[in-house]
Amino acid sequence: MVSAVISRDASGADSPFFFFMSTSIKDPEELKRIYERRFERMLDYRNRVWTVLVEDFFQRYVQPGDCVLDLGCGYGEFINRVRCARKYGMDLNPQTSRHLATDVEFLSQDCSTPWQLPDSSLDVVFTSNFFEHLPDKLALRSTLREAARCLRPGGHLVAMGPNIKYLPGLYWDFFDHHTILTEASLGEVLEMEGFLLERVTPRFLPYTLVNAPEYSLLLLRIYLAMPWLWWIKGRQFLVVAVKPN
Repeated sequence: MVSAVISRDASGADSPFFFFMSTSIKDPEELKRIYERRFERMLDYRNRVWTVLVEDFFQRYVQPGDCVLDLGCGYGEFINRVRCARKYGMDLNPQTSRHLATDVEFLSQDCSTPWQLPDSSLDVVFTSNFFEHLPDKLALRSTLREAARCLRPGGHLVAMGPNIKYLPGLYWDFFDHHTILTEASLGEVLEMEGFLLERVTPRFLPYTLVNAPEYSLLLLRIYLAMPWLWWIKGRQFLVVAVKPN
């Protein structure tokens, strides 16, 4: 939903400027419809892609004894595949639970409210293509504060998402995109919330798997192994931050 408020100038007259406020979609049934339409038909391919992404890249940030939370975990593409001691998935989509592996504990909640986890209980918070779905940057800051609270000192936040610098129009092709971010703006707010930046990559993966060809997984492995290719095709940022000891 988008609402417009007419501002008034010093004389009390209506100003021609409008203030727009967007709100995220939090109705579970609407989330269910959106993601069924967007992902169900290509779920098998997405799972194969994420098997490669985890094995060839993201597993390096997770140790076997770690406790990991997948924030905005969707259909469990990451958390089902990563190897670690304890797994959590957080999402509001009611369909999520039926896609999660049996070793994943599901947290059905708004991420900008207090998490159902103790202080310093996580080693890694991972999130992919999620922060842009939050209603505004206040919700993002609330979410990052919860991540900081729940991470152990030395724990990592690993975030991937569409970079508005390289997607000025395509970014808005998804109805539920609200908060615009770059690697720099995300890095700045992370530092404001007390994190230390460990890795900031403006261009990482191509933009989206939605309505895209099903490329060979061998090509994906080659792409991940050659970072110079990221500067040609990458449209998503990768930011890795650490909670100080």
